[in-house]
Amino acid sequence: MRVFVTGGTGHSGSYIIPELVAAGHEVTGLARSEAAAAAISALGAKVRRGELQDLDGLKEAAADADGVVHVAHRQDLLVTGGIDAVAAAEVPIMHAYGEALAGTGKPLVVAGSIGSSGPLGRPVTEEDSALIAGDEHRGTLHARNVVETTVIGLAERGVRSSVVRIANIAHSTTDRAGFLLRLIALAKEKGFAGYPGDGANLWNAVHIRDVASLFRLALEKGPAGSYWHAVEDGGVPFREIAEAVGARLGVPAVSIPADVLMVPGYFGFLANIVTQSYPASNLITRRTLGWEPAQPRLRDDLDNGHYFPAG
Repeated sequence: MRVFVTGGTGHSGSYIIPELVAAGHEVTGLARSEAAAAAISALGAKVRRGELQDLDGLKEAAADADGVVHVAHRQDLLVTGGIDAVAAAEVPIMHAYGEALAGTGKPLVVAGSIGSSGPLGRPVTEEDSALIAGDEHRGTLHARNVVETTVIGLAERGVRSSVVRIANIAHSTTDRAGFLLRLIALAKEKGFAGYPGDGANLWNAVHIRDVASLFRLALEKGPAGSYWHAVEDGGVPFREIAEAVGARLGVPAVSIPADVLMVPGYFGFLANIVTQSYPASNLITRRTLGWEPAQPRLRDDLDNGHYFPAG
């Protein structure tokens, strides 16, 4: 297949492109700069210069391809408008893809969040739709749910669209900006590894190489209108993550009282995220697509030397 990829120089994209190339696909990556173009070329893909703001350019690239993988975000908008602005800018992009791919049955695979269904009191499955976000969700990760629902809705227009929900922690030796690094930085800064309350709330994790293989499988054979779960460790108590971080840093793991001042005082902008529980199942993904995570699990990757370099 001729595959158009956005976000090819990011953490997930830089693994997705080689995964697709190794499978025999011809990949073209969007690049907004010379540096990005060089990085995409080094991954084995062709380069298309352009910007996410250029909707006509994105439509043209999608129409020229046999499928699209979209993992890019307008991160420049985070500073001025937060996650709400990022989501608002992404919806027109999804509609542009829809115009280009309508009636073709071509695949569109977009990155999503494992927490998009909201708290259900049980592990979220691939059959659980994204929560329809209202005003009360402004400023939270749920603000981006409108992107997921837009993508899934394109299936009714003849697009083989699907969303890959990525675990809270996507880890690897090249992780540069993920949640895990932020938790480690906080533990170093505060002198202890904090967890909210009793730390029994469940987080999940996946190796980024396994994420890349799932994007490929979704592109190649995922049915239209589907959610897929890029989750390997589906329910790790937050306390265990803090204890693992603390042990490797030589600092204690300490409970942060579940208080409106105490939790933000330690976790900052992550406060409304770390207090949530995100148990998730990957059973449908594995059965339908044949996806089997094969890379190191979270606890193993914490020992790889990258997250805790000597000295």
